[in-house]
Amino acid sequence: MKPLPWRAVFGYGAGDAANNVAFMTTTMFLLVYYTDVAGISAAAAGTLLGLVRIFDAFADVFAGRVVDGAKVTRWGKFRPFILFGSIPLLILAFLNFHVPQIDESGMLIYAYLAYAAMGLAYSLVNIPYGSMAGAMTQRDGDRAKLASARVVGATLVSAALGALVSPLIVPGPELQGIFTRVLLILIVIGFVLYMVCFFSTKERVHRPVARVSMRDSMKSVSSNKPLLLLMASSVFFLSAYLCLNTVQIYYVRDVLEQPTLFPLIAGGQMILTLIMVVAMPRLVTAFGKKKLYITFGALVVLGGVIVSSGPREMVWLGFVGLMIALLGVLGNNVVVFALEADTVEYGEWKTGVRSEGSIYAVFSFTRKCGQAIGGALAGWALSIGGYVSGVADQTAEAIGGIQFAAGYVPAILALIATAIMIKYPLTEKAHTGIMEQIKIRQETGMLPQMDPFKETKKK
Repeated sequence: MKPLPWRAVFGYGAGDAANNVAFMTTTMFLLVYYTDVAGISAAAAGTLLGLVRIFDAFADVFAGRVVDGAKVTRWGKFRPFILFGSIPLLILAFLNFHVPQIDESGMLIYAYLAYAAMGLAYSLVNIPYGSMAGAMTQRDGDRAKLASARVVGATLVSAALGALVSPLIVPGPELQGIFTRVLLILIVIGFVLYMVCFFSTKERVHRPVARVSMRDSMKSVSSNKPLLLLMASSVFFLSAYLCLNTVQIYYVRDVLEQPTLFPLIAGGQMILTLIMVVAMPRLVTAFGKKKLYITFGALVVLGGVIVSSGPREMVWLGFVGLMIALLGVLGNNVVVFALEADTVEYGEWKTGVRSEGSIYAVFSFTRKCGQAIGGALAGWALSIGGYVSGVADQTAEAIGGIQFAAGYVPAILALIATAIMIKYPLTEKAHTGIMEQIKIRQETGMLPQMDPFKETKKK
């Protein structure tokens, strides 16, 4: 198979940038919007984020079933979801930041329904988008490029939000107007990015996918040991990531009291991402995806400990700890999707059925569970610490709660995630052996009776 053209890699990255116009905006600012604009308590908001993201996890499974049952059109199997799902998703993202000022019960009902609807729309775009990587190429190097492109796209959006929007989020009556103007601009940007993704990518790996029952899908997943380990690790890592990302604005604004750091953090993320994109294919070749995943997890642990243990007066130390943790998050987000794509081939080798949609959906299910846990922990930590919305000077207890949620919680969760991945068996050599056997089966109709994991151990 020929290498992917850079046009396709760029377009794929634009797709994740578009996804994160909705996802990262809600991740970074929805809790702040609930507490500081809508007037919803931190505890109720944290519970809302947790419960709806659990619903999102099941929405991912539903979306995976829809994707696997979709027919291949002249645009491919996955790209039509991007074309037709982008506008509803972006409109629903806008509506999440416009909770009507009615009684508290009415506001909560609206917030639950709007966020759940956006989650379903996001699943019906993101699941086919993520599944499309396996249909674009089977080359390890190209998959590393696509994974890197995803991180670049997501990080550019995150950095732009951090540099341009975060400094605007200060307590005051003008916040609703700020959110309205920002979301209108983001809808336009997101739609353009989705169209760039749609028109510049192409699905080159076409294989018939059997329409299997949910029971058979779950059976296939349960026999995919690498996927199960990756899923278990991702639950904890995404909990760490979402907790850190959600509380970050409170940490910089209320603990360090340095909102001028937002542009520096955003710029640092961009620089680290660009360096990583250039270096990642070589790092994967030199060390392997598993070792890199573990290393990046260790960075999140280190950064989290620094964030929580450093005195708030030592702003530079808090900034350094935050950047170390963010480096670990960025690196993990590159390799995790390349690892997930490898598990698709393992599942095909193991069961004879290639099912990108269902595997990506189940994988995304566990990631959404992690997001639910992380978002809920962020809200609960603020509530337990006694955070009061709209107050410029928080109590010492509230500051401690923010610092704990931004540091120790992500560190503990990342440590568990890293420990799980030590048992991950699908190395680059084993994956190469699996690909060779799949090719033989396609050509002869028979699968050689050898275990690529045992062969790897012998080597």
